Amino acid sequence: MPIMLKLLIVKTSSLGDVIHNLPIINDINNHYPNAIIDWVVEESFAEIPRMHTRVNHVIPIALRHWRKHLLDKNTWREISAFKRLITANHYDAIIDTQGLLKSALITSQAKGVKHGYDQQSIREPLASYFYNRKYAVSYQQHAVIRNRTLTALSLGYAPPDTSPDYGIEAPATSLELPRPFVIALHGTSRDSKLWPTDHWITLGKSLAEHGLNMILPWASKAELNRANQIAQALPNACVLAKSSIATLAAVIAQSQAAVGVDTGLSHLAAALNKPIVAIYTDTNPALTGVMAGTLTPAINLGGIKLTPSPQEVFKTLLPLIENKNYSK
Repeated sequence: MPIMLKLLIVKTSSLGDVIHNLPIINDINNHYPNAIIDWVVEESFAEIPRMHTRVNHVIPIALRHWRKHLLDKNTWREISAFKRLITANHYDAIIDTQGLLKSALITSQAKGVKHGYDQQSIREPLASYFYNRKYAVSYQQHAVIRNRTLTALSLGYAPPDTSPDYGIEAPATSLELPRPFVIALHGTSRDSKLWPTDHWITLGKSLAEHGLNMILPWASKAELNRANQIAQALPNACVLAKSSIATLAAVIAQSQAAVGVDTGLSHLAAALNKPIVAIYTDTNPALTGVMAGTLTPAINLGGIKLTPSPQEVFKTLLPLIENKNYSK
């Protein structure tokens, strides 16, 4: 590899996956300080790589929108514009850490040597046909480790065994929030991953006993209804206005800690070096759980068909808040 690298990273979605990919940027920078790094990402998650100062250019793609509007002339104009953008540069390496057919097709459009997982290491084996160089990376490990390992193999350095450095900073916010507070990340993509509403209420009561407020964000009507239900049962709860990812990052950054279900925002809390207790009820945290950054702890509770109690969550959370090394 040349000392001055021009790289393209392809990791388009979802929110948690994009956050899991962040540590590769600082890994690359540690070995190639002058690397110029571009990143293709779904437009709805583009705010995440933009928070990293070492990402040179974020190239948004609107696959989710395009699929729903294939007969719209504007869709094809946008696709053409994206293709012109992604082919405008020659890259020393193009690394597809997504490992899906859709990301492999995007990778195939760019100019340069294409790197990705081999057929035994990838969720959609057909995608590996689009790579020039392919690598075996065990599926039975955390997504952050897989991303970091693939990138290391692609660029010729030893896979790191250090804690991940997500490398992002939240923007400032002018929101006035009741302090001190814990942010309750209660919304997620599947009902099977939800934590019962009455558990959130019980947790909120425990927070109130220790002088802590609960902030409740939301993104959908169902999440707003749940947030209102929780807030109506608690004197110390506040429902946020609907917010962008960047605004939520700013709110998380001002919290004492976060409690969240299996959702991308829980991973965002860890990436922002906030103490986080993550609640799992339908997925395996060993593979996709919240992974602590370099400065603060992240604790995963529960698992497939294992729902932690509010008492267990609060007992785990309180020492993180009281520890002066973590509390801000």
